[in-house]
Order: sequence, then C-alpha cells, then structure tokens
Amino acid sequence: MVDATMPQSRAATPAVKRGGFHKAMQRRSTIAFLMASPLIVLIALLVVYPAGYAMYLAMLNKSMQRFVGFGNFLFLFKRDTFWLVVWQSCVFAITAVAFKALIGFIVAHFVHNIPNAKQRKWRGMLLIPWVIPPAMSTLAWLWLFDPSYSAFNWLLSFVGIGPIPWTGDANWARFSVILVNIWVGAPFFMIMYLAALKSVPEQLYEAAAIDGASWWQRIWYVTLPMMRNIIAITTLFSLIVTFANFDIVQILTAGGPIDRTHVFATWAFRLGIQSSDIPLGASVSLFMFPILGIAAIFILRDINRRGNESA
Repeated sequence: MVDATMPQSRAATPAVKRGGFHKAMQRRSTIAFLMASPLIVLIALLVVYPAGYAMYLAMLNKSMQRFVGFGNFLFLFKRDTFWLVVWQSCVFAITAVAFKALIGFIVAHFVHNIPNAKQRKWRGMLLIPWVIPPAMSTLAWLWLFDPSYSAFNWLLSFVGIGPIPWTGDANWARFSVILVNIWVGAPFFMIMYLAALKSVPEQLYEAAAIDGASWWQRIWYVTLPMMRNIIAITTLFSLIVTFANFDIVQILTAGGPIDRTHVFATWAFRLGIQSSDIPLGASVSLFMFPILGIAAIFILRDINRRGNESA
C-alpha cells in the first residue's frame, strides 16, 4: 500500500514547483520588477556608483594618497564661506522653486481655459524656454545683464532708472540667477500642471458651481486637492534639479561677486577643479544629499499618507 502511493507523491512534486513559479510570474509585482530591472541597473551604474566613489574621494587628502576620514568635512565646517554657500543654495533653490510653481500654476490655468484648437500653439511657445539648452539661453541673459550694453538698463533709462549692476552687486546678482532659473524652469511646471488639470473631472466643477462656490473656492477645494500629488512630485523633482544647478550660476556670475552667488555645484567646481582639490570638492557636493533627503522624506511621506487615506 505504501509502495503504491510513493510514485504518485513523487510525480506530483514537480508539478507543484512548476505551478508556484507560474503563479509568481503572473503576479503584478514580479512583472513590474522585471520590467523595471533595466532601469534599476542603469540607476545603479549612473547614480549609485558615482555617489559611492564621491564618498571615497571625500575621505582622501588633497594629493589623494592618504586617507583622512572626515577631515575634509571638519575643515569645511570651520569655513565661513561654506555656511554662506549653504544659505545661498537654500535661498536660491527654495525661492526659484516657489516662483516656478506659482507661475506654472497660473499659466497652466490660462492655457487650460483656451479653446483646444489654439492650445497647441500656446503650449509650443511657452515651452521654448525649457526646450532651449540652459547654457545657450543663459548666454543670451548674460548679454541682457551686460554692465555696458544691457538691454534692460537701456529700457530702464527711458523712465530715469539705472544703470543697475545686475551681476556686479551681490543682491542684484542673486536676483539675476534666480530670475533666469525661474524663466528656464517655469514651463516644466506649466506642462505638468496642465496635464493634471486635464485629469480633473468637469463634474466636480459643475457640482461646486451649483453649490454656489466662487472661483477661488473651486481652486482651493477642487483643483488643489486633485493636483496635490502632482504638485508634490513636481516640486521635489525641481528642487533636486535646482539644488544641483551649475550652468546658470557659472555662466552668469561664476559665483561672484566675492562668492556671493556660489551654490553647492559651482563652489564644488571651484574647489575641486579650479583649485585642484578634488576630495574637498567632492565633500562639498555630498552636502546636497542630506538636505535633499530630508525634503524627499517629508514630501513622499505626505504623498503616502494621502494615498492611505484615499484607500
């Protein structure tokens, strides 16, 4: 009796294994992981490895022949210029992202209310600042800010204002780099918000209008709640890109006057490349990670909380 049942159980075992593998391959999580695996490998090669190598460089001395641990970081903590760069980077990124989000939201509503036949033309024109390479467009802005032949100063002269030292004064130089960054990045917010507005059901606006909601109340209670996730993700992405911005500041002011417009990327370039201290420059660039990590944690946690509440 026992001998008769043993072959059946042995023959059934491979079928169970095949069935388990087949079920695993039918899971959405498994399929999603397999489809995302090339991107994961690419991120590991282009992000994880350079970040790890930067951490290794940051722990070497200037000649890159001796391990100094956290010596470079302790050296930076004692420099007033480092804390000036931290403050300027935060002001530059937060101010630029806030205005880009506000302008993008306003322009997106303007385009959304245009008839569909004309929207393509407006979207194309408004995306030009974002499509043009930032280095090329910044060179045009550099001519507009030129101390001798500034087009802005020429226009302001008709109303008795100026000349303004756009890149020669610390406050005006900060204003100039933020202005150019807003001009370049606002179209990205506009196109993202416009896509989000297209997904808001018109029935919600109709119901709010029937209830007597004003234009501002429809924006506050209908549009913003429906767009909160898109706003958060777009803000986080723009914050990362703005913090790491290099070309606009480097072309317009090169960190001047007297280091008053340096951000993390330009000061790391100054120390690492121009001053031939690559480990110290790597140490400066690594300080962006904790700041952006804290911002990402708060923004993503808020998105997850809203997702759990809606579920």
